[in-house]
Amino acid sequence: MRQRRFLLCVFWLTSVAGLKAQEVPEDSTRFTVEEMVKFALLNSPMIQVSELDAEIGDRQIKSSLSAWLPQVSANSELTNNLKLRQQPIGDQVITFGQPYSGNLNFTVDQTIFNRDVFLVSKGSSLVRDQLSQTMETQKIDAVITVARAFYDLLLTIEQIKVFDENIVRQEKQYKDARARFEAGLVDKTDYQRASIGLANIQSQRNRLVTSLEAKYSYLKQVSGYPLDRELTLHYEYGEMAGRAELDFAPDFILENRVDYQLARTRYSLSELETSYSKWAYIPTVKGYYNYNFLFFNQNFSGLLNESFPTSALGLTASLPIFQGGKRSDEVRLAKLRQEKSRVSLTDFEKQLNTDYESALADYNANYFAWQALQDNLDLAEEVYNTIKLQYDEGVKAYVDLVVAESELRAAQINNYNALYSVLSSKLELQRAMGLINPSSIESSF
Repeated sequence: MRQRRFLLCVFWLTSVAGLKAQEVPEDSTRFTVEEMVKFALLNSPMIQVSELDAEIGDRQIKSSLSAWLPQVSANSELTNNLKLRQQPIGDQVITFGQPYSGNLNFTVDQTIFNRDVFLVSKGSSLVRDQLSQTMETQKIDAVITVARAFYDLLLTIEQIKVFDENIVRQEKQYKDARARFEAGLVDKTDYQRASIGLANIQSQRNRLVTSLEAKYSYLKQVSGYPLDRELTLHYEYGEMAGRAELDFAPDFILENRVDYQLARTRYSLSELETSYSKWAYIPTVKGYYNYNFLFFNQNFSGLLNESFPTSALGLTASLPIFQGGKRSDEVRLAKLRQEKSRVSLTDFEKQLNTDYESALADYNANYFAWQALQDNLDLAEEVYNTIKLQYDEGVKAYVDLVVAESELRAAQINNYNALYSVLSSKLELQRAMGLINPSSIESSF
């Protein structure tokens, strides 16, 4: 009975501890590639500048559209007429006006047609689309830049691990060769070669280690991560290798590309610019209403005692009649720019298709190369293990072991380089197909 109570108590304590452990937040300095990209989308300076540009553009549109609303203004004036106007009439000189005068004027203007305001009204939705698409393009660029920096740093870390394993193995070989020489079994060239090989491996490892800090700094820079904060990459090789596989059909749909949508929006804006130049033949029409309080008096102290109000309601229209052919030239110029934009759009469509074909070819080439290098790695490990056993038994010379170890190290490094190439080329293929969605990062990796 006591044993049962003890077990129940232990079970309860472990359960509570497990629940508390689940409540502890994850270490914010450990990031997977998805978490790093999500962090960058919130903190990257490039994204923040793009969002500010979008907000600035939206405010500019609202400011311009306000011209459609009635514009109400007021102004006032006080005047001391030092010398009143006089005019002789018959045999008398008549003085006009009062020594002191003033007015208070209220004016309401209403735009009925103005081509500048009409352009903003027609193009506001296109400009907003352009701002949104530009920001989306910046986010896609940020996703690829951060993911590549993450993979590059990951590659360097894995290469350092390979050299660490080789250093351990080379140090053991050096000690074994030294012991054989001291026992009189071999000459000194074996352990001297081991010493040279060990120094070369340590030099290569040191080169990678010195570049590691710079790559950490670059990843922090592009992701907006604090420079003085520790950063740890969380990954598994098997998971990274799984990402190299294509989990989507490599079909190209031009409309999926955000930058193509942006190019189409810019072409629509060029069409609108042509229309804007034609609107120069339409009169500018404005309605107005004003109410004016007039004040006159002999003395300044009594100026505001009595007012003489006036009011007016009217409509104005203005149209330049002759400008030396300026309007017709502007229309032709706008049409030429529109045609240029159309040609650029057609060329851009072909360029995007070329980008897709190149990205698909690069991915396939890198993927097949990676598969072949994986087979080479397995073969290099088998060859090394065999030659190492034969060397220990005195069948193979030390130079054969050096060659086998060098081939194994090269196969390990090449395998990681190939995996990085596959992951990078897959990102480019996803960009070319328009499959990178910053709003759903998990679906992009």
